[in-house]
Amino acid sequence: MIIGLHHVQITIPNGAEEEGRRFYCHILGLPEIEKPDSLKGRGGFWIKVGNKDVHIGTEDGFNRLHTKAHIAYEVEDISYWKNTLADIGISILDSVPIPNFKRFEFRDPFGNRVEMIQRV
Repeated sequence: MIIGLHHVQITIPNGAEEEGRRFYCHILGLPEIEKPDSLKGRGGFWIKVGNKDVHIGTEDGFNRLHTKAHIAYEVEDISYWKNTLADIGISILDSVPIPNFKRFEFRDPFGNRVEMIQRV
């Protein structure tokens, strides 16, 4: 029996950890959490989103712009995030409407598809 979601992993290019931390920790405000010692040599970093973890690993040879795979962050104020991201030059993409939610998409600095979603 599956009892829940433990973590999600996305990837950024090898060696891009500092740029990743700037975006995910400083711009999005997500706290970095310490990786176990046994995994520290593999690159990347981990962040906390609510009570879940997002593992940001490193991977080369993959075109992130050609995938529908994505992570969706649930937010309280979708307008704040749309404006904040647009102000730093992130292109905002409208999402197909779904009942009871406002949402939009964008690509992070590494090409990963990201969705911001708010219950209405």
